[in-house]
Amino acid sequence: MDILTTAQLDTAAELLTGGAVVAVPTPRWYMLAARATDPAAAATILRIKQRPERKPLMLLLDALPTAQAHFKLSTDACALARHLWPGEVALRLPWRADADRLPAIGDPALVGCPDGILGQLLRLMGEPLSAAACSISTLAATADDHPAITAGHVAAFNGQTGARIAAVVDGGICPQGRHMTIVDCPHSQPARLHREGTVHPRAVAAALTEGASDVG
Repeated sequence: MDILTTAQLDTAAELLTGGAVVAVPTPRWYMLAARATDPAAAATILRIKQRPERKPLMLLLDALPTAQAHFKLSTDACALARHLWPGEVALRLPWRADADRLPAIGDPALVGCPDGILGQLLRLMGEPLSAAACSISTLAATADDHPAITAGHVAAFNGQTGARIAAVVDGGICPQGRHMTIVDCPHSQPARLHREGTVHPRAVAAALTEGASDVG
């Protein structure tokens, strides 16, 4: 496994374009990322995590317009995206009828728009990424299986599991060590907080209030 610096995101992008899996830091922990349009790459993440196909991966997009091209976004979903993207909120979104479904992404899809190093890599790629935490899936994990919060943890995980991760972008220590906030955003119903996480529920509520004010 190659250790890349944050100045080598172009190398990480080349590896991803070639179908490899790369570990990338976020404020929470290191994520395993792959091209979302590549079924084999998505399958590799599932294999690494010992994750069943019925538990889909997260989809990472670069901006709200990209989400609108693939998904049916309610007024609440648009408000959350405008005020909290890029960031640590993921939205559960229903696919548009005319959208091409992506491998290993569910319906509704769990969609994020990251900031930081992962966001930079996503914009450099110019295409969506599928992603999941660098750890054994919760369905197969033991009490000692925690998501990697350092590049050293990624290397240890890679060696212990035989994951064959192509590279890790060493962004130092991921300080939060918590899940993302998830909000369910059905097209014809109000948004609902699905899981509390790194973004406070008050921030979610404030974004929805601001969104209502924008419409008014």
